[in-house]
Amino acid sequence: MGTAAYARCYDPSGARYGIPTFPWKFAPDGYATRRQLRARGLRPGGQEVAAQLMRTSRRRRAGVSVAFLYRVDQAKPVRPMTSRKWGALALAMLARRTCPACGVVYDYCIPVSLGMCVLCADADRPRTF
Repeated sequence: MGTAAYARCYDPSGARYGIPTFPWKFAPDGYATRRQLRARGLRPGGQEVAAQLMRTSRRRRAGVSVAFLYRVDQAKPVRPMTSRKWGALALAMLARRTCPACGVVYDYCIPVSLGMCVLCADADRPRTF
């Protein structure tokens, strides 16, 4: 990252962007993204966004990318899965693997773009020889 891009993304006081802003990969200790919290077994727990990471794109049209940061000391543990949640998840996955046209349950999720299994979608397509 060039010095101009670094300077544009560095606002630790929050005067320019409203919340403390740091360049990509330069977050201070004590802050983490949602994914980083989840990897530690934590969740934001209702706290507000504490800071953000910003990265300018190498392409002109792409603009900037932003990742929100949360305070690790205010994060709460992830709620454990209950038996009812596991059951609901199993039913949802079963519905994603069942073809609505033929009713066959597959080992993979049915493509959303087709709306049915590949065999049924291929049978509905007119043949052009």
